[in-house]
Amino acid sequence: MRVAAAHDAPHISITIHPMAPQALDADFGIYVHIPFCQHICPYCDFTTYAGQEAIIPAYVDALVTAIERAGERLDRREVATVFFGGGTPSLLEPEQSDRIMTAIDRSFRLAADAEVTLEANPNSADQARFAGYRAAGINRLSIGVQTTNRRGLRVLGRNHEAADAEAALRAARAAGFDNVSLDLIFGWPGQTREAWRTDLDAVLSWDGGPEHLSLYSLIVEPDTPMADAVARGILHPAEDDLSADLYDDAIDRLTTAGWLHYEIANFARQPGRQSRHNTIYWRNGEYLGLGAGAHGRLGTQRQLNHLLPRTWIDAIRAGESGVANTEELTPAMEAGETMMIGLRLLPEGIGEADFLARHGRSLDAVYGPEIASLVEIGMIERLPDRIRLTRRGMMVANDVAERFVSAP
Repeated sequence: MRVAAAHDAPHISITIHPMAPQALDADFGIYVHIPFCQHICPYCDFTTYAGQEAIIPAYVDALVTAIERAGERLDRREVATVFFGGGTPSLLEPEQSDRIMTAIDRSFRLAADAEVTLEANPNSADQARFAGYRAAGINRLSIGVQTTNRRGLRVLGRNHEAADAEAALRAARAAGFDNVSLDLIFGWPGQTREAWRTDLDAVLSWDGGPEHLSLYSLIVEPDTPMADAVARGILHPAEDDLSADLYDDAIDRLTTAGWLHYEIANFARQPGRQSRHNTIYWRNGEYLGLGAGAHGRLGTQRQLNHLLPRTWIDAIRAGESGVANTEELTPAMEAGETMMIGLRLLPEGIGEADFLARHGRSLDAVYGPEIASLVEIGMIERLPDRIRLTRRGMMVANDVAERFVSAP
């Protein structure tokens, strides 16, 4: 099956609501988790498994079944975005991605201008494979570059070279993709500001540069090989001050070049190239999670699927939903999540009217003292129709969010 890209349907207007939160009946997304990798990076704590590629066909069968059931349950709801995340979704054969997209199109109402993203490793796809994904309806790629520095790639456990990443972008262009995002990681052990600036300059020069960049500060997650190496003194992550400098360098470099810094970790080369799928998350919207370890948020419930691929497959074969845990969200939890994730939208932030419409109470009624305190210390600014982070607040966004999550 095939989904129109922006250049295929110029008469279709792609709109992104300016503020959080969105109404629960607004844009709806589907997240498809592909939990398979050829090897596991030492910093990764996602639900991923190496050496299980042999069960991918059975996994795809189960995904198709789960999609058909969900379509019936959700009354063929319109789908604005689809995101294949992982793991390494580019381990899927194009024909397998086509089966999944065909099932989504038949079981739901896939919007004519739907954004359909697939994450790809630089060395697990080439032009022919990308062309196959494009024919299957994928119209946006997210390529995991992480760094162009060879030492950094080895520290991060990546098995590609910078040349592979550049070649992957060229292959994507040759296959017809005009919407490509690149992921970079900063703050890895041994990284310098000079190396980081080289990363940014390099990726911006490749084949005209990507349409989107996601820049993530390295977090050493517990119970990962990297955490063990840090505990044993083998690796030394960047100090907080250096990480802040690296982040500042990226903001200055990209905004000077005219890029839109629209979310804490995300930059778009021009308006309309923001990640529409992730924007659903940041606006506290609804999305269906499919596959082992996938999260979903439907109505007032948050769901988590079985973590092990075989367990999830067996559950689907047995006629079950595949959901391992369901959490009912209270009004206070929902409002807290709106603040925690909505403030990540930098130019927009949290809309006064949007908050009232979604949660039934005004921002001041729920969070008046917290907002006043954060405005006073320069972490948040208040505009006539919204609140949003200042640049100072952006640097400590997690601390700001915590004030709202812990508020009564």
